[in-house]
Amino acid sequence: MMFSFLSALGGVGLFLMGMHLLTSGTKALAGSSLRSALGRFTATPLSGAATGAVTTAIIQSSSATTVAAVGFVASGLLTFPQALGIIFGANIGTTITGWFVAILGFKLDLGEIVLPLVFVGALLTLMGRGRVAVTGQALAGFSLLFIGIDHLKDGLDAFQGTVTPTDFPSDNILGRLQLVGLGVLITLVTQSSSAGVATALAALGAGAINFPQAAALVIGMDVGTTFTAALATLGGGTMARRTGFAHVIYNVLTGTMAFFIVVPFSIMVEPLVAGGNAQIALVAFHSSFNLLGVMLILPFAQPFARLVEWLVPERGASLTRSLDPMVLSDPKTAVGLASAAVGRVNAAVIAHLSETLGEETEDEEPHDRSSLETALSETRDYLNRIDVPKDQPDLKQATGSLFHVLDHLTRLLYRCDQEKRIDALSNDARLSRLRTVLLSAALHFNSGEDPQRCEDQLDRVRQLMRTQRKSHRDRIISAAIADEIDDEEAALRLDGLRWLHRVAYHMWRIKVHLNSFQQEPEAPVTQTQEARLEVGDD
Repeated sequence: MMFSFLSALGGVGLFLMGMHLLTSGTKALAGSSLRSALGRFTATPLSGAATGAVTTAIIQSSSATTVAAVGFVASGLLTFPQALGIIFGANIGTTITGWFVAILGFKLDLGEIVLPLVFVGALLTLMGRGRVAVTGQALAGFSLLFIGIDHLKDGLDAFQGTVTPTDFPSDNILGRLQLVGLGVLITLVTQSSSAGVATALAALGAGAINFPQAAALVIGMDVGTTFTAALATLGGGTMARRTGFAHVIYNVLTGTMAFFIVVPFSIMVEPLVAGGNAQIALVAFHSSFNLLGVMLILPFAQPFARLVEWLVPERGASLTRSLDPMVLSDPKTAVGLASAAVGRVNAAVIAHLSETLGEETEDEEPHDRSSLETALSETRDYLNRIDVPKDQPDLKQATGSLFHVLDHLTRLLYRCDQEKRIDALSNDARLSRLRTVLLSAALHFNSGEDPQRCEDQLDRVRQLMRTQRKSHRDRIISAAIADEIDDEEAALRLDGLRWLHRVAYHMWRIKVHLNSFQQEPEAPVTQTQEARLEVGDD
C-alpha cells in the first residue's frame, strides 16, 4: 500500500514537471507571436475571451496570458474590460489539459508509448540550440505528462476496493462543500489545477470517488487556482491587483453556479458514466461550467470592470503607476511599460523646463521637482530589474536607449534648479532671444509633431547654441574688460550661455534616443561617444 501511495505521489510529481517543461517550451516557441495575437484580436471582451482561451490552450499557461493582459492595460493598449475578456477566456483554455489527460492518458494509455519521446526530447534539449532546444523541452514535458498519469493510475488502482466513495464526505450539500474545500487545498499545495484534475480523474477511474464527488473536487480546484494567482499579484501594481481580484470574484461566482448544477449534470451524463466514460464526463463538466460562466459574465463586462476599479482604486504616482512588478516575467512587455513611463516622465520634465523658462503650462496634474525626481528613480529601478535575454539584442538595445533618456532627463532636471544662470538670461538682449528660441523648441517637443522633424529642429537649435556659445562669449568678455558690466555679471552671463547650450544638447539627445527606440534601432550611442559629440559640460 505504501509503495502504491508513493507511486501515485511520484506520478503527480512527474505530471507537474511535465507541465512545467511543456509550458516553458511552448512559451519560448510562441515568442512574441501569441502576445501580438492577444493585442490584435482583442477588440471586445468577447473576442478577448476567445483569444485568451486559444492562447492559454496553446501555451498551457493561464498566468502567462494574464501577465500579457496586465501589460497591455498598463501600457494603454487595451481597456480593462477587454483584458477581463482575456482573463475569462484563459479559464476555458486551462480545461483543455483535462481533455488531453482524459483522452490520451486514460483512453489511449500513452504512458509507455511516449517513453522514447522523453529520450528524443532530452537529446534535443541538451544538444540543440534555440528553437530546437525548446522544442525538445516541450516534447519531453508533453511525454512526462502521460508517464506521470500512468504512475498515478497504477498507484491509485491498488486502492481499488479498499478506498471507496463512502470513505469521502457523503454526497449531500455539506459533503460537497467539504470536497470543494479539499479541491482548493489540493490546488494550493500542488500550485496546479491541472495536476489536481488529473488526480481526480485517476481517483474516479479507480472507483475511489463517484462522479458527483469528483465534480465537487474539480470545482474546488478551479476556485483554488485563483487564490494562487491572487497571492502572486499582492506585490504587483494596480492592474495586477485588479486582475487578481477580478479573477477571484469571477471564479468564486462560477464555482457557486457549478456547485448547484452538479446534480442535474450528473443525471444528464449518467449514461456516459455507466458506459465507462466517467473521465470524459468529468472534463466535460469542467469545460461546461467554465464556458457557461464566461457566457453569463461577458454581457456585464463593463459594469463588472467598474466594480473592480472601484474596489481596487489607483495607487502610486501617475507617472509610474503602470510599472507593474508582475510583468517583469515578460521582458518585452516590461520594456514596453517602461517606455510608456519614460514618455510620461519626459513630457513632465519638458513641461517643467518650459515653466522654468517662463511659460505658463496648463497641465491637468502638474508635477513638482520632487515628484519628477522620484519618477526618474522609480523608472530607472524598474528598468534595472528587467532581465533581458541574451538572444534578444534589439530588446537590450531598446533598454539601453531608455537608460540614456533617463540620464539626460536627470541632467535636464538638475539644470532647471540653476536659478542664477536662468535669471541672467534676462539681463542680456541676445541671451533673452536665445532663451525664447529654446522655449519654443521645448514647446514643440511635446507638441506631438513628426518625431524625426522634431529631432532635426532640436539639432539645429543645439548647433545654434553651440555657435552662439563661442561667438557671444567673446562679446561678454569684451564688455567686462570695457567695464560695461562688472565681472560677476559677466560670469553669470557666461554661465547662462553654457546653460542654454547644455539644455539644448540634452533635449536633442533625448529625442534621438526616443526615436531610436520607436523606430528600427541603429547601433546605440554610448556615453563615451556622446561625450565626443559635445564637450565642456559643467
